[in-house]
Amino acid sequence: MCSAGSRSPAARWLVENGPKELELLFRAIVYHPSAPILLTDDDGNSRDASVGVGKLLGLSREKIIGRPVDDFAPPGFKPQISQLWRALQEQGEQEGTLRLVGSDGIPREVEYTAKGNVLPVRHVLVLRDKTEPEETESASARGIPSWVQDYALYLLDIEGRIAAWYAGAARIYGYAADEAMGQNISFLYPGEDTLRIKLQQEFTRAAAEGHLGTEGWQARKDGARFWANVITMALKDESGALQGFARVVRDFSDRHERDEKLRRSRARIRPISSQSTIAGVASGEFDRVPEVNDAFLDLIGYSREDLLAGRLNWPDLTPPEYAPLDELAHEEGLRFGACTPFEKELIRKDGTRVPVLVATAVLKLSPFRWITFVQDLRERDRIESVEGDEVAVKHDFEEMVGSSAALKRVLRQAEVVAPTDANVLILGETGTGKELVARAVHRMSPRKNLPFVTLNCAAIPTGLLESELFGYERGAFTGALAQKIGRFEMAHRGTLFLDEVGDIPLDLQPKLLRALQEKQFERLGGTKTIPIDVRLVAATNRNLAQMMGDKLFRSDLYYRLRVFPITTPPLRDRPEDIPILARHFTKKYAAKMDRQIDKIPSDTMSALVSWHWPGNVRELENFIERAVILSTGPSLRAPLAEIRHDSKESAGTATLEQVERDHIVRVLRESGSVVSTAATRLGLHRTTLNAIMRKLGISRKDL
Repeated sequence: MCSAGSRSPAARWLVENGPKELELLFRAIVYHPSAPILLTDDDGNSRDASVGVGKLLGLSREKIIGRPVDDFAPPGFKPQISQLWRALQEQGEQEGTLRLVGSDGIPREVEYTAKGNVLPVRHVLVLRDKTEPEETESASARGIPSWVQDYALYLLDIEGRIAAWYAGAARIYGYAADEAMGQNISFLYPGEDTLRIKLQQEFTRAAAEGHLGTEGWQARKDGARFWANVITMALKDESGALQGFARVVRDFSDRHERDEKLRRSRARIRPISSQSTIAGVASGEFDRVPEVNDAFLDLIGYSREDLLAGRLNWPDLTPPEYAPLDELAHEEGLRFGACTPFEKELIRKDGTRVPVLVATAVLKLSPFRWITFVQDLRERDRIESVEGDEVAVKHDFEEMVGSSAALKRVLRQAEVVAPTDANVLILGETGTGKELVARAVHRMSPRKNLPFVTLNCAAIPTGLLESELFGYERGAFTGALAQKIGRFEMAHRGTLFLDEVGDIPLDLQPKLLRALQEKQFERLGGTKTIPIDVRLVAATNRNLAQMMGDKLFRSDLYYRLRVFPITTPPLRDRPEDIPILARHFTKKYAAKMDRQIDKIPSDTMSALVSWHWPGNVRELENFIERAVILSTGPSLRAPLAEIRHDSKESAGTATLEQVERDHIVRVLRESGSVVSTAATRLGLHRTTLNAIMRKLGISRKDL
């Protein structure tokens, strides 16, 4: 590794803290694979271990980490392991065969490949038990999978320039440290158009969300391309200021096709009976499971005493044939924050198996913390064995139309979490269907026949929001002539949906937190404590994590809301859904206006797919409604000039005030006429935008 020549405060922070943060990210990635992976130091001490090492040696990760590797070798083989470390430090790479002894006391021949200095004084040792059956994935004819053998780890400054370049990066990309240091990261993506804009968007997302996972083609120094899996983590100091980025890159060229096959097979999930239940919830850090509910323990046949005694080990619950699906789910968690729900089996304490549907969300990347929801499928399987294919598929997602993988992931996550009482936080840009997801969660929950109460926190003046949530007693303030019931009471035993939850004032957040924690509250001006049973679903298009750093949103409330996060994808990330949505909205509004529209011209459809839709599905729907109004024949007549990049007015035909007015009107339309949402997109305070609207003469009729 080389350090950047600049010694700005950010550069010094990266030099001092970057390697440690990068190692924490690396541990979150390598702990899960079924392939045995050891992270060691120069003396051969194990600094971390994957789940696969535990299975190979028959020990928990805690009993492996911190011990020298030669502790697991027969006495006569220990000198050879010492030679391995010396050779690795001299040559940087080693491969061969070791003899190791597991907890059963039986020596076994183990193939290994070792890569030096993926981080300073950190080496990767990947193992494969040569006695494993040939049909298992990890013991295939290809030997040790390429994607676990080496890792490109490096640090970037806030401008996207390489600030640290380690040996694994040099091996994978072919660039030595002196060739890479100080270069903009774009030099690893030769020949791509608009690359810097794309990379800047990725870094912006990583800074806002904490981390970002992507996959795509990258190039080595010799011009060869490889399919790169990239995890980027934002690095911030104690005050929350961005200092740079940590990156881990793996060569997924051999794995990419396998993952796509797994996704396709996983997509063919059988219908789930409405009688299926959530068996339980488990959460943990790495492979440790400190917290589960009683329903989960009942499902797998363990007791609370087993849990407290440490006899419940998460990897031991999964049959080996499901390891590829588990690994894919882990990778999706790293990339998207949660995995697509998938079916597998869990091994009960008595050795029997139980079929389940599993969905896992990543709570924190460093150190790695997760939560898993498990749905019991035994009832579905019992029904199918009697009724065959008569079990109907039941989807309750209103106008959430599309067939993209991104949308299916959201729908499956909603299906999995709906039967629980867990709080759900729906994140996503304006117009992506967050309220539709919230309604779907309610309709698929046991509370479906009880109230679904909504409140847009941004639409209520700040001073009135408390009384809207909690109600008030007669005489609580001037004008309070009668008692008023708040939204929490209205939603008793049902679901309360708080939209734009990021707009809740900081001084009101403690009372909301108390109501959620203690399930009780007092009306404004009252002394009586009112108990409530409410399932909360919240949504926001704001970056709550950034607001926490800016002291605008309480961290305890954030984590109380974010029990199960669902991120609705922007329309630009699922362009394959645009033709389906366009046809759906055309049929909807043609029927509403009693018109017969049978065709969407190909040039219109091409323009729709090419546009980036900053207002997402809401903007597309409004555009199609406008097009239906303009259409007098059987073919959709769309105002394409509005969505073509070459449709901008020339500077000589419009004043600066007119351009400003048109831009604000457009953003307001795309934001569904919600001033606070438009203000956020424009980077303005809500009151400032209201003042500008009055100055420019913008009223509701313009929208």
